[in-house]
Order: sequence, then C-alpha cells, then structure tokens
Amino acid sequence: MGSVSKPVGIGAGGLDLLMPMHLRLDPLGEIAGCGPTLRKLFAESPVRRPFFDLFKVRRPTGIETPAALAARTGVRLHLTTLDGGVSLRGVATPKHEGRGLLMNLSFGISVIEAVRRHGLTDGDFAPTDLAVELLYLVEAKTAVAEELRRLNGRLERARRLAEEEALTDELTGLRNRRAIDQALEAVIATRRPFGLMHLDLDFFKEVNDSFGHAAGDEVLRAVAQVLSRETRTGDTVARIGGDEFMMLFPGLSDPAPMKRLAARVIADVARPIPFGGGVCRVSASIGMTLSVRYDRPDLARMLADADEALYAAKRAGRGTAVLSEATRPERRRDP
Repeated sequence: MGSVSKPVGIGAGGLDLLMPMHLRLDPLGEIAGCGPTLRKLFAESPVRRPFFDLFKVRRPTGIETPAALAARTGVRLHLTTLDGGVSLRGVATPKHEGRGLLMNLSFGISVIEAVRRHGLTDGDFAPTDLAVELLYLVEAKTAVAEELRRLNGRLERARRLAEEEALTDELTGLRNRRAIDQALEAVIATRRPFGLMHLDLDFFKEVNDSFGHAAGDEVLRAVAQVLSRETRTGDTVARIGGDEFMMLFPGLSDPAPMKRLAARVIADVARPIPFGGGVCRVSASIGMTLSVRYDRPDLARMLADADEALYAAKRAGRGTAVLSEATRPERRRDP
C-alpha cells in the first residue's frame, strides 16, 4: 500500500524565516499575522485589520472582497499598499482545512525603492531571495558609477589644467602666443571693434648682460604685473617673445583711451626694478592700431601695422608709443 503524506506544520517563526513578507488571512479576510518585513511597511501593526483596508489588488481586476481573493488562489497578484503606495507582487494559497489564506508577497522590481524608503537590509529578506543578490549588484553598480564620476571629474580637471598650461607663459603667468592668436581669431569672428598693442622692452639686453638672466626674468615678471594691473578683465595680455608683449582690447574703437593706457604702462615700466642689491632699468616702446581703421580687419595686416608702429617708436627715441597711420583705403567711385 502506498503511504499518504501528511501536512507539514510550520509555526509563525518558521514562516517569518522562510517568508518574511507573508500574510495570514482568516476566513473573513482579516489579517491574522504577517512577516516581520511586511510589518515595516506600516506605521501601525496590520494585524487584526481587514486586508482590503490596507491593500488594493490592481491585477487581476475585480478582486475587491475576501471571497474574490479566495477564488483566485494560485494566481499572480499585483498589489499596492493604500497608505504608502508600495508596489508588491504576490500569490495566495488556502490554509489547511479552509482556515483562511496564506499569501506570500515580494517587492518585485520596486525592491530598490522599498529598501531606500523603509531602510531595509539583507536580514529583511529570505536567505534564498534573489532580491538580496540584486541589492548587492545595485550597490556595486552605484559604487562603480560614483567612482567613474569622480574619475571623469579628475580627468576633466586635468584636461582643463593642461589646456590652461598650454595657453600660459610659464615665466610670467600671462597668456602666450598661441593664446593671443586664438583670442584675435575669436574677436575678428565676432566683428567687434578692438585695439591691438605691441610692446617691446628697451635696454633689456643690457640688463641680461650686466646682471644675468635671473635679473632679466625678474624684469619680465615685473613688466607682466604692470600690464595685468593696467588692463581690464576681458583684455588679453600675452608674452609673445623674449621681451615682447602683445595686448588685445575687445570693444575698443577710440584711440584716446589706448594712448592713455600706453602712457601709464610706459611710466610704470620705466620705474627702477630692484634686484640683488642693485636696480634694473628698462623702458617700453609701443606700437598700436585699431580695427576700425580698416574696412575689413585683416589680422596679418594689423599685426604688421602694429609692428611697424613699434619700430617707429623705437626710431623716435624709445620709451614712447606710436599709433599706426593705417587708414581705411579709398573706396573706388563709379565714373
């Protein structure tokens, strides 16, 4: 004769361990007991409260009474809590001898939100629940994503620093030739008026010959401070050669302020520069031009005109500024 299997009795403690999100419903649809994880979803204990006061079955539709719920045992259920809107998945099965229903619930894909909202840990899930593995994967992914974000931030900062260094004169901290070339191309593209100033130091070679190159470096740094102090925030000041500097003044169309600026620069540069117990003396010769003097500003021509004005200042005795005489070409008239 074949043997008949007997029901295995599982106490509340066993259910809590194996199914920490279970519900035990009595025949009237009241909650007779629930697992410890499920209790954390509610501000007050759900025990002795009607199931449909706490939960809504969204799918399948039409399950709104204990009888309808009992009629759908073994069917996958989609539920939400009425107070917190937590999404759940579940299935119900009859208890022994028709004493109600046993329902086991899970968070499904909403597990991450539930963990965050209710402070759940791996101890709140059954040891065999794959949600725990999912949580570990999410934590690992979050940690990797955060590290990648920090790495990308460091790389971006390094890139900006490298670009800044590529456009900066190491000795003086001013812009370099590459930087002012970019600034000139940009201002011409905007078609804004601008002024251009080319400065060359007089007697710089004598400083190097008399005091050495360290003194020359000190002079260049002192001149850079003068130029930075006298120019505006939006201007570009660059060291373009050994003792040559260039300044770009976006928006400038009047020669008067540029002449006044040149006079201040020349006066400041001529001040004695202390070095090694002695003083170094240089002066500045400056050539200038304005984009409004050209029908169509041509960068090569403007640079050549500023350079020619600079050498005119040198020929005039040094320590002075000359504005280029370049003018707009005569327009041809129709006969």
